[in-house]
Amino acid sequence: MLPIDIHAAQNIRLADELRLDAELQTVHAELTRMDPSGQRFAAVLRNTIDQLLNGEVTGRFSWESLYKTERTHAGTLVEINLQREFKFADGKAMDYQVADIEVDCKYSQSFGGWMIPPEARGHLCLLVWANDNESCWSAGLFRVREEWLNRGSNRDAKLTVKAIHRDKILWLWRDAELPENVLLHMHPSDRAAVFAPQSGQQRLNELFRRAQKRRISRNVVRTVAQQKDYMKRVRGNGGSRSALKPEGILIMGDYDSHRAVARRLGLPEPGEGEFVSVRVTRAGTLHTAIPQIELDGENWVVANENDPPEMAPQLPSHMSLP
Repeated sequence: MLPIDIHAAQNIRLADELRLDAELQTVHAELTRMDPSGQRFAAVLRNTIDQLLNGEVTGRFSWESLYKTERTHAGTLVEINLQREFKFADGKAMDYQVADIEVDCKYSQSFGGWMIPPEARGHLCLLVWANDNESCWSAGLFRVREEWLNRGSNRDAKLTVKAIHRDKILWLWRDAELPENVLLHMHPSDRAAVFAPQSGQQRLNELFRRAQKRRISRNVVRTVAQQKDYMKRVRGNGGSRSALKPEGILIMGDYDSHRAVARRLGLPEPGEGEFVSVRVTRAGTLHTAIPQIELDGENWVVANENDPPEMAPQLPSHMSLP
């Protein structure tokens, strides 16, 4: 007779318990229907962090640079911004109604640090976590039960999920990719070079030189430029596109024609409000095995460190400027 696998039996019971929670399953199905890939959810978290950093005014790019009061406010902003994005109805007892079911929303920058109020007992909680340093986020649903919680020792008696009961969370997205905070993840010497110039235009030029082949968000541009007309500083006619053209650097925006160039060159495609820069060179006999694209009647490839700089070609036209 085979030995009994106690852990396997416990997992089966847990799976059955979560499966039999009709409200839990209904809300899970509704949220995954609204956002099958999690991209909308990830965008809300990215935008909320950027909103707190307020880079255009402060020049900040890291969570650690926030004041304690700002970090405390993060949970409220996540709750508000998720409701705006998904148009959740107001809850009567909790934050939202999802598929006519009451759901509370709790965010923590520390995994497992969700602070659950006593009034949420018996209800569903949407537990959200994001870490900009790790470019990672998770969101799951949890039925709040007394026996699965640590007792609160703080003044408002808020509770946390016991570590051994985090397996009771039904994950919507687990360790998903958070859109990269390019400034945070640049090499410190590159970042210092970006912020060294006094001119916002010169800082942007340095950004596109040093953060090539990476998606650069509009917020990063705003943080580096620290000017209200920051998007103008990317364009041609005096912006980074024209300034870096003699160095062979292309800056692709979120237009279909620009995305096609990035795709053909084997680069990340810019998403909405994003840019990707890269230095290119005319294709030669040594470039036959790498992706190429025809621009201005010639074939171009991504340059390597041994290719000398040359004037970049013109990007395909588009209907409107960024």
